[in-house]
Amino acid sequence: MIYSGVDVVAVERIRRATARWGNRFIQRIFSPAEATLCNGRAESLAARWAAKEAVAKLLGVGLRGIGGAGGVAFHDIETLADAHGRPTVILRGAAQARADELRIDYISLSLSHDHGMAIAIAVALGSPLTRRRMPW
Repeated sequence: MIYSGVDVVAVERIRRATARWGNRFIQRIFSPAEATLCNGRAESLAARWAAKEAVAKLLGVGLRGIGGAGGVAFHDIETLADAHGRPTVILRGAAQARADELRIDYISLSLSHDHGMAIAIAVALGSPLTRRRMPW
């Protein structure tokens, strides 16, 4: 089975949020490792926000906003980079449980930003017959 999700975010939206709420905003949305990787760059933060949304969409659930109910939490989906800089996904909590329900074996992630917009595309492969452990 193949699952997909895509999301696009205006970089200026993230830039305004970090200007208004600063580190408090970043800590509520991103893991310490994600924050370190992005190093305050609004384009990188926007791409990772879009990645969290795209992964939530392929899981068939929404993101549980700050104070909201349902879906998965922002910290349940972590987007880092491998040794070559390729985006990777780590699932925890409700996101991991949902991936297990769908028998997802692997999630591929692509991020980009240009002209004030950031985009993320997530594609997951699921095994309908044999349940294998995910790499995360």
